[in-house]
Amino acid sequence: MLTAKMLESVKKVEATRGERMGMEPRRMTAEEKDALLKEFHPDYSIAGFDQIRVGQNKGEKAPLELVNLLHSNSRILGMPLDLTHADYDVDVLVIGGGGAGASAAIEANEAGANVMMVTKLRIGDANTMMAEGGIQAADKENDSPMQHYLDAFGGGHFAARPELLKRLVMEAPDAIRWLNELGVMFDKDETGRMITTHGGGTSRKRMHACRDYSGAEIMRTLRDEVINRGIPVAEFTSAVELIKDDKGQAAGAVLLNMETGEYLTARAKTVIIATGGAGRLHYQGFPTSNHYGATADGLILGYRAGVPLLYQDTIQYHPTGAAYPAQIFGALVTEKVRSLGAMLVNVEGEAFIHPLETRDVAAAGIIRECRSRNKGVPVPEGYGVWLDTPMIELIHGEGTIEKRIPAMLRMFLNYGIDMRKMPILVYPTLHYQNGGLEINGEGYTKTIGNLLVAGEAVGGIHGRNRLMGNSLLDIIVFGRNAGKAAARKAKDVTLGNPTLRHLEEYARELEEAGLHTGCVSPMLLPDYAGKRHM
Repeated sequence: MLTAKMLESVKKVEATRGERMGMEPRRMTAEEKDALLKEFHPDYSIAGFDQIRVGQNKGEKAPLELVNLLHSNSRILGMPLDLTHADYDVDVLVIGGGGAGASAAIEANEAGANVMMVTKLRIGDANTMMAEGGIQAADKENDSPMQHYLDAFGGGHFAARPELLKRLVMEAPDAIRWLNELGVMFDKDETGRMITTHGGGTSRKRMHACRDYSGAEIMRTLRDEVINRGIPVAEFTSAVELIKDDKGQAAGAVLLNMETGEYLTARAKTVIIATGGAGRLHYQGFPTSNHYGATADGLILGYRAGVPLLYQDTIQYHPTGAAYPAQIFGALVTEKVRSLGAMLVNVEGEAFIHPLETRDVAAAGIIRECRSRNKGVPVPEGYGVWLDTPMIELIHGEGTIEKRIPAMLRMFLNYGIDMRKMPILVYPTLHYQNGGLEINGEGYTKTIGNLLVAGEAVGGIHGRNRLMGNSLLDIIVFGRNAGKAAARKAKDVTLGNPTLRHLEEYARELEEAGLHTGCVSPMLLPDYAGKRHM
């Protein structure tokens, strides 16, 4: 039930709706955006960061929670493991069971490689499954990859690595074609033409969606393709360290059976890290839209082996996570809700920011409204603002919400809130890991031979902020490319003797820096016992 204060505020939202229907909040200038971000975006919070004191990024800052993991030792340090015996021996080892890992495995298999996936939960238990709004691709007559590039480059504060962003936008139309041929049920009109919409920061309608189940539908299709091809998947099996050989190449991984606690080894000629994001670290105490296993594992594995991080200090907070009721606090409210016309409105019924500003700007605007202007709506977990969802059906007609965003409708109806008639409360939620492991244009890490990275574990594709729809795109583009490249490379690889010497070297560096966290990493799964992260 909504509180009396909430209901009082709803009346103000309803009273101003007619006036707001005929207006569009002005876009902010570049100077206004920069000032807003510096004052209110969490990436600029000094208290939320610490300095990395070991490894390739020594002296740079990163979120406190990530730094703690980087400053911790391996869980298998000093453990007597027989690396000469491999429990699995493959051409391509894919670490991760989401969209990037599945795309990589499919393409490696298509190329004739002996490929295997390992995932600490089940295949499909990944942020891919949580994505809702859509996937970008410039495949309409009034659009082009160049325009897509300009939108994404500007939206990422001109910090994206050009060779990565170029590949993302140039290969986007083919990614859509590939998914469509695999059986993804994209939204289409009566002629069979794909329906596209705007997203925050886009200058053209290039968002392809499957209602608001886009990630789930893509993951369903990829998972079925992996299963149909007979690609082996070791579920509930975590990669806890990379194995290198005496030439410095990636040569496999040490695996942990999450059910039995048994350690296993996988030998591989090429390794692809596709472990996803970090939302379950709850940076700065924020809620998260991420799946349960998103604990930055790939960043730890790669960094400890010698791969630099890039933009590890920048995180995307999705502006619209559910702020009420408490049972779904932090759950994603897709940007598609705003692209259909719902406005962000404060406690007084005022539209305070353009609904399709880039995500970092919109998130900072909401935080400012709640923390500085005292115009947030009180909720049990703090404050939120209204997303005026009844506007959608006033603009597009009755039935639009049920047709276009049925998952959102159902999520709120479960708690007695009908978003067709009532606005919903939102607040920024920890969403996407902008930073990650540094790769070149072919997907290979720059310091470790035979090691590739794909998906959310990569840094540099999007710069310092990501536009809606480009994450589902990057897992397909870079996942497919990693699988193809790994299969090609595996034909020519000769592995040396396996070693975990890099763990001893890292432990020595931690000791010399006087770092003793008392923890081991990677975290693998979040520990909520006795803690309240929200």
